[in-house]
Amino acid sequence: MSAILSLRRLPTSNLIAISAFLLLSLCLFSTRRETVSYFDVRRARLPSRNITDDIYNTTLGFEKIFVIGLPSRTDRRDGMVLQAALSNMEIEFIDGVLGKDVPDKALPSTQELKRLEDPVVGAWRGHMNAIQEVVRRNLSSALIMEDDADWDVRIRNQLHDYALSARALTQPLAGSSNSSPAYADPTYPLALASNGLSTVPDIPFSNLPATVTPQISPYGDDWDVFWAGHCGMHFPSTSNGPAALPKGRVVHLDDATTPQKRHLWTISNPYDLKDQYPEHTRVVHHVQDGCCSLAYAVTQMGARRILREVGLKDMNEPFDLQLKSFCEGSGKPVRGPHNCLTVQPGLFHIHFSAGPKDVNSDISDHGEGFQHESTSMVRHSVRLNADALLDGRMDDLVDQLPDE
Repeated sequence: MSAILSLRRLPTSNLIAISAFLLLSLCLFSTRRETVSYFDVRRARLPSRNITDDIYNTTLGFEKIFVIGLPSRTDRRDGMVLQAALSNMEIEFIDGVLGKDVPDKALPSTQELKRLEDPVVGAWRGHMNAIQEVVRRNLSSALIMEDDADWDVRIRNQLHDYALSARALTQPLAGSSNSSPAYADPTYPLALASNGLSTVPDIPFSNLPATVTPQISPYGDDWDVFWAGHCGMHFPSTSNGPAALPKGRVVHLDDATTPQKRHLWTISNPYDLKDQYPEHTRVVHHVQDGCCSLAYAVTQMGARRILREVGLKDMNEPFDLQLKSFCEGSGKPVRGPHNCLTVQPGLFHIHFSAGPKDVNSDISDHGEGFQHESTSMVRHSVRLNADALLDGRMDDLVDQLPDE
């Protein structure tokens, strides 16, 4: 109160000077806190924004971002919290589950099944808890990651390009009939996938068709899963899958965020992407032979379907293989197919911290000895550029996988 009375006694000219000083200080403070362009969320606040601008918000255009991890792995939580903060992202943790805490009665089974190893059971239950949360909260969409995921500082630009590509594959062509929509991919939707076409022409990213603007999600209005982080995929074809899947591909040549082929790897051999396309190519397509559930997004309908097909049917495989079956319709019990899209190379990859190799996984053995810090197939890793990002030294970001 005394400070207010003192201000009232000051001459008007002094009050004006003080007000000007405070306003200038506020402007300078705001400028210093300016968000770097890689992580700019202001685009989502423009009055005339397009739905695509939602990709630049703090949840990357999804309603929520969930991160699955054991509460005891505080090292991973520390790393993920810092990484998300440096990327201007809002995340929420879903506690991982120890397999020993999941009783046999909680494992769906319609026949006599051998219980899988506890780490596999725990991983499945952790993912199902995240899916359950999407359904319980009635979220329109959610990105779900494991707590050792890493990504490029340009993740929003990559997701922007993915969104345009996915819409080219799943949104109706502009001007087509509402009652009988046409699509750029002649083998889409799933009902048309068995129309006899073994291949379809590639859709170049540089010349995408005009499609109906989505109303629900920047990634399109009709999808179940976007498998964004994996250990390998195949392109759908008539020869490598049990079900007919849409075969369209959007091909992004000369993608500056894609490493050279010598840095790419997969556990889904042969590596279609390396064999069929030139250097620095990224391809968006429907899921076939996916493995490793490092990062994936689901819609509300997709989450409900996963809860039904993966949460309530026989628990006879690891979660990622059940997700594969859900997407492509393989395996027993039948869980699909469903509308799942992916991108090669993936946009999220496993980060290996410096130190003993046995900390790499709570599911499988990664051997003995020590390792250097690394993230494969990510050129400008957020984790590996943490020091520069902390200091705001954007010109000092290091490309971990430079061209020869």
